[in-house]
Amino acid sequence: LMVWLRRCTHYLFIVVVAVNSTLLTINAGDYIFYTDWAWTSYTVFSISQTLMLIVGATYYLTFTGVPGTATYYALIMPPYTWVAKAAWFSLGYPYDFIVTPIWLPSAMLLDLVYWATKKNKHSLILFGGVLVGMSLPLFNMVNLITVADPLETAFKYPRPTLPPYMTPIEPQVGKFYNSPVALGAGAGAVLACTFAALGCKLNTWTYRWMA
Repeated sequence: LMVWLRRCTHYLFIVVVAVNSTLLTINAGDYIFYTDWAWTSYTVFSISQTLMLIVGATYYLTFTGVPGTATYYALIMPPYTWVAKAAWFSLGYPYDFIVTPIWLPSAMLLDLVYWATKKNKHSLILFGGVLVGMSLPLFNMVNLITVADPLETAFKYPRPTLPPYMTPIEPQVGKFYNSPVALGAGAGAVLACTFAALGCKLNTWTYRWMA
């Protein structure tokens, strides 16, 4: 009974984290209505994707103890996102349906660290966190490249009102030193270590709850 209870809790976690990953990544690359804030959105979405990927992948990786399962976790994220995007698309929202599986290379780096450090959790948190945090904003550029021209789409689907905090005042050129990838990578490298530690801790808690 306890074995099955533990397994059910594990699968529940995987589903919850994967669904939340989808909620945070569904807009990644879609800068349709926020053309003046595209780089800001890109940075925020890159960081959110980094964190949701690493917490789920680390949890799964340490739960199974098998290098390669982080990549498997990254593989199940795109189908969730495709389903969610199809739902938005069917409701008439002009979202781009293309989502490239940009989580895969970062997850592969995480697996590589786990394997190379002989399943050392602390190395996984530190080195894996830094590598995922620094690499994902770079790979996320692929998402941005595949998006339809945002200006064209904005004119095609005009939005009558914007919430005050999203109202474009002036294009913020230079606000982030013209490098959203660098900003996302810098913040991601720090935050991803924390979330990798959280993924490991979730694994510990799963066993404790089932004890």
